[in-house]
Amino acid sequence: MIDHDVVERTIAEALRTGADFAEVYAEDKRNTSVALDDGRVEQVTSGRDRGAGIRVIKGETTGFAHTSDLSESGLAEAARAAAAAASQGDGGVRTVALSQSPAHRPNSIVTYPEDIAKADKVSLMQRVDEAARSFGSEIVQVSAGYGDSRKRVLVANSDGLLADDDVVRLLVRISAVASGDTGMQTGFQSMGRTVGWETFDELDVEALARDAARQAIVKLKARPAPSGAMPVVIKNGTGGVLFHEACGHGLEADHVQKGASVYADKIGELVASPLVTLVDDGTMGTEWGTLGIDDEGHRTRRNVLIEDGVLVDYMWDHIRARKDGRDPSGNGRRQSYMHLPMVRMTNTYVMNGESEPDDIVADTENGVYIAHLGGGSVNTATGDFVFGMNEAYLIENGEITEPLREGNLIGNGPQVLRDIDLLGNDFAMGNPGTCGKDGQGVPVGDGQPTLRVKSLTIGGTAS
Repeated sequence: MIDHDVVERTIAEALRTGADFAEVYAEDKRNTSVALDDGRVEQVTSGRDRGAGIRVIKGETTGFAHTSDLSESGLAEAARAAAAAASQGDGGVRTVALSQSPAHRPNSIVTYPEDIAKADKVSLMQRVDEAARSFGSEIVQVSAGYGDSRKRVLVANSDGLLADDDVVRLLVRISAVASGDTGMQTGFQSMGRTVGWETFDELDVEALARDAARQAIVKLKARPAPSGAMPVVIKNGTGGVLFHEACGHGLEADHVQKGASVYADKIGELVASPLVTLVDDGTMGTEWGTLGIDDEGHRTRRNVLIEDGVLVDYMWDHIRARKDGRDPSGNGRRQSYMHLPMVRMTNTYVMNGESEPDDIVADTENGVYIAHLGGGSVNTATGDFVFGMNEAYLIENGEITEPLREGNLIGNGPQVLRDIDLLGNDFAMGNPGTCGKDGQGVPVGDGQPTLRVKSLTIGGTAS
């Protein structure tokens, strides 16, 4: 995107007023989306966005400017603006020699989505629509969406770092509505991968659509969810979002350093059941949160956060790591070149235990089985959370029985970690997600094996 000598001169310009650190982040992103509703293609769009963000740090002050002009003069103007925001120094020149980091690609692309005709992408959505409708006559509406993107990134800074990445993402979302005597119910499924069009050689999108339809139809016969504290079994893959929201954000170093995390100053302490090992891994194959480098140019890696119940580390970006004398952990992320980076998760998951999933259910005399968690909210300072239950069932006498209407799962993240008393051996990643923080959204993945929390509060409507 930018000649390396131009990048060096841009960094020198950013350092001219005596800054401690300067960084150039440039990206070139192309994307395509298809929206289908009720069998009709509502929208096919394509776009491209190019630009650079320049960050300058002096002492405790950060200056930031971004521009869509990637010419040398455009970059220099942005560098001067960022430097002016960070410092009112006396001038001077500081030259930085950049050293190219070896390319780090967690996976390879066979067929780039940009090389696939839009008609083929539309056909994919039509197959999804037909498959969902074919599952049952109760399905009265299907909405489907497809998206792909390719983002090429260059990052350089005054420490001499120079790195690049080329990230491809594919996303499919399916919503099916069923109608019956009890009204209307909705089912949802999605998939997301950091890989090329070849993913559809392996992924059965029709099966994904039928599962969305199945969820909707099953919920037509659901009874009201119970209320109160009880054992909860969470199916593999679906509960990762709980750990992302209720625990993961509290392990981000910016929250920790501000004292806004329940996990501050607890390194070395037992904070979870000894069954629990929690990991954040940006190198995880083709998962949705996988990257070659983070958005500060540091290689992503596998970071163990909690090991056998003991808190062993936090997630770090450049600023927080520098302040504590640590190495960045590959968790500095930003939504686009128009945003500053901050500490963010990538793929966050609980590792396998030893129990058989069927044995976990059989060992639970009465409780709730959650097959699909919905969205939720969490207070990172306290760990208190509320999540929706998109698909759930009663457990009676050690067996999964009647489906339940949507209710809420209410609890506290640190307490949930301590209350996991059975952990399955059937690890799976869940649906792709977008993590929101301070107004920015980034792609993330999460997962876990089937597990049991010995007590959680269900907010249902059953009397």
